[in-house]
Parts: sequence; structure tokens; C-alpha cells
Amino acid sequence: MLTPTPRHPRRRTVSIAVLAVTAALLAGCTGEPDITPSSAPPPSPTASEPAAPALVPDGSADDNLPYFQQIVAQVWASDQRVSSRAYVDALTAAGFDRAAMQATYDVSTVDNPAESIQFSVRWGEAECLIGQVGPSTGDQPVTAVMPQLAEGRCLVGNTMPIDW
Repeated sequence: MLTPTPRHPRRRTVSIAVLAVTAALLAGCTGEPDITPSSAPPPSPTASEPAAPALVPDGSADDNLPYFQQIVAQVWASDQRVSSRAYVDALTAAGFDRAAMQATYDVSTVDNPAESIQFSVRWGEAECLIGQVGPSTGDQPVTAVMPQLAEGRCLVGNTMPIDW
């Protein structure tokens, strides 16, 4: 009866190590030519980034919604997040027409903070950009394009005078 010869674990480890090194060296020898860098400048990192939203005076309300949303989000991120005047001022500074705006009061008739405030910009002859913020709307501002109401209004109910 033959007895198997004991295997040497050390030889096995050395053999595996030699095979791994050989494979690594051969992987680098593909026979392909070296590629030298071209003299052309690398593409600009901003070339693939989308353009920041901007006011499109001749565009539709839908065209201007991303810019409206951006301005609303900036105010929402500030300590003035529940101030109607802050939204009107920021939208005016961004180029929207103050004369086309409406805003609800940010305090109730008994001087409590409003559960939500709304503000709008009438756009053209038939549309409105509308925003709503406050505790009742959750963690994010809500914005939309809606049709104008009668007499060119965007918001229903009592709105504050924008006379500052």
C-alpha cells in the first residue's frame, strides 16, 4: 500500500507568490504602443455642467420656473424663510417685475405666524409663477405655474400691499 507523500505548505506559498508576480508582470506587457498626451487642452469642467437658471424675459412662465424656484429656495434657506417681504424683495432683485407680484400676509389677523404664505408673479397675459412656504407645506417650498385668475390676479383672497 502506498502512502501519500506529505505536501510542503511552504513550497505551495512560494509557488503561488511566483505565479502572482509573473502574472502581474505579463499583464503590463500588452504590446500596445504608449499613448502620448495630446497638445489639446482638456475639456473645461463646466462644459458638461448645465447652465444655471436665469431670467428669460421673453420666455414663458415654464421657462422661468427653474429661476423662480432657485430664488425661492435661497430665501427658504435663510433666516427670513417665513417673511413675505423677503420673497418679494429677492424676486425683485432677481429681475422679476414687482408690479406683477402678489403676496399673502405672513401673520394672521390675531398676529400669529401664518401656517403658510403665498407669493406670485404674473407672467404674460395668462400665467402665474406661484410659491408657497410655511409649516403647513413641509420642509421644502412648493412652486408651480398656474393660469391667471380674473382681472390678472394670481392669488385668491386678501393679499398685502406691495408698496415699499
